[in-house]
Amino acid sequence: MNNLENLYRQVIMDHYKNPRRKGLKGYPQIQLKNPSCGDDIIIEAKIVAGMVEEINHEGSGCSICCSSASVLSETLSGKSVEKDLDLIDKFYRMIKGEEVEDLEDLEEALVYQGVSQFPARIKCATLPWKALERLLEGESDE
Repeated sequence: MNNLENLYRQVIMDHYKNPRRKGLKGYPQIQLKNPSCGDDIIIEAKIVAGMVEEINHEGSGCSICCSSASVLSETLSGKSVEKDLDLIDKFYRMIKGEEVEDLEDLEEALVYQGVSQFPARIKCATLPWKALERLLEGESDE
């Protein structure tokens, strides 16, 4: 394993063991499950006047899914709905191994770049992002 892969693994494990913004506060939310892996994640977002002011999460599952929810909550909070939808699209394309411009816009979410080599783990990494995408498009479980 090279140094970059080792760093990425460390970041993923840090977010898994010490999740940021974990715990729900009662904002609109979406719950998604990945039965093949056992991932069960809830993403909630406080959206005011086109701005995603806060993103929180709760759930259980593998280290890829749970850490991805933590990274997402930090990376996408405080941006506009439009910007977040653009970043979600970039994340999906990166995970699929596609060429992506301005990849650095994904900030810490870059650590999931290697997931493209493991097709069975793609759903784990994208599950929280799919939940937020649905929230930003106006859906919720309420």
